[in-house]
Amino acid sequence: MDKIYIRELKVETIIGIYDWEREQPQTVCLDLEFDSDVRKAASRDRIEDAVNYKAIKDRLVSFIAESRYGLIETLAERIAEILLAEFPISWLRLRLGKPAALSGADDVGVIIERGRKGA
Repeated sequence: MDKIYIRELKVETIIGIYDWEREQPQTVCLDLEFDSDVRKAASRDRIEDAVNYKAIKDRLVSFIAESRYGLIETLAERIAEILLAEFPISWLRLRLGKPAALSGADDVGVIIERGRKGA
């Protein structure tokens, strides 16, 4: 199965459990990979035959920017639910990082896989 990916999508949002995190937006960084058979889109060269990754990006940026979760795990689950419900995706791998979460570390986050690979 072919894969489509989005790397290092950065979005400002309120995320975290501490009082200061609830007041100051932070950047989260998202990597997304999902199954897609690109043969039809490639043969016809039409966006209507492809997974529209700009539409995915726009939906995620809007959702993440408006979200107010305490845990990055919760945000990752909600993102996966949206993608599987609203787009022609049967499997995804999502890495969601919170670069400012730990002093001394470049990033911390979660990686989840949802759906049926190769379905």
